[in-house]
Amino acid sequence: MDTLSLILDDIRLKGAVFRHYELAPAWAMRLETPGLSSFHIVTRSQAWLLREGEAPLLLQAGDLVLLPRGIEHRVQDGPESRAAARNMLPDLDNPSDEAMRVGEGPAGTGLLSGYFRFEVELARPLMAALPQLLHLRSLGSSPPVWLRVGLEFIADEFSRPRPARQAIVNRIADILLMEFLRHHVESLPEGSGNWLLALRDQALSAALSAMHREPQRAWTVPELADLACLSRSAFAERFTQVLGQPPLAYLTEHRMRLAAWQLRSGSQSVARIAEASGYASETAFSQAFKRAYGSSPSVWRRERQG
Repeated sequence: MDTLSLILDDIRLKGAVFRHYELAPAWAMRLETPGLSSFHIVTRSQAWLLREGEAPLLLQAGDLVLLPRGIEHRVQDGPESRAAARNMLPDLDNPSDEAMRVGEGPAGTGLLSGYFRFEVELARPLMAALPQLLHLRSLGSSPPVWLRVGLEFIADEFSRPRPARQAIVNRIADILLMEFLRHHVESLPEGSGNWLLALRDQALSAALSAMHREPQRAWTVPELADLACLSRSAFAERFTQVLGQPPLAYLTEHRMRLAAWQLRSGSQSVARIAEASGYASETAFSQAFKRAYGSSPSVWRRERQG
């Protein structure tokens, strides 16, 4: 399995929460989903996206915009709209197959908005490597095939009442997110200093895949260098330069994130989690976890589950 697929598996993507809006002027919506990626797809007409300290961004029909870390923002009918902003979160927490109408009179704008659910801690390195906003335009140039087909599929689903619409659009939204991330990785310029470039590097990608596929294994730098078909020193230098840390430091951080997720979401013993994290003893695991999170695994679990 390729490295991006393994990383997407690791973040435990659980689908999208979304609502379809039919909007009549004047309207304004606000959304903030800290740590979780929010998105908007303009299905008809246009809208404006506003973020603090940034110039208003025009979104046209067929545009897809993703805010990877869910920062606070507004979507509205004009860059200087004075309409009171409606909080979208209560709408998203009450999903419905029916479009939500906002405003008086005929609806001019169609908007599909929501956020993706995943494990925030496991996704932190991926989301931190992305810009605050990703915007794919469907007009003025030939849109990617996956965007055109996905939007046509969504438009067809909302053209008439149909069973399982919510579930189907949810799956399409997941695919759009994966395609969006793949598109971003493929478009990164060389030398940009982004660790996602490692996913395009055959040597580094082989080592990353191995660490994500078997995090519990007692990997050594020579073993990883062999997978990368590089000498030990060349591999260590290249890995550190692209990812910003040595290979085994990266592996330790990944193990700790997985352990934190298991401690919070499951009932396995600390000893079992230590073994699954590649540690021969619970004591060694506890020391490593405390260095990463500031408290022992047992205390950290009590605080989070409580």
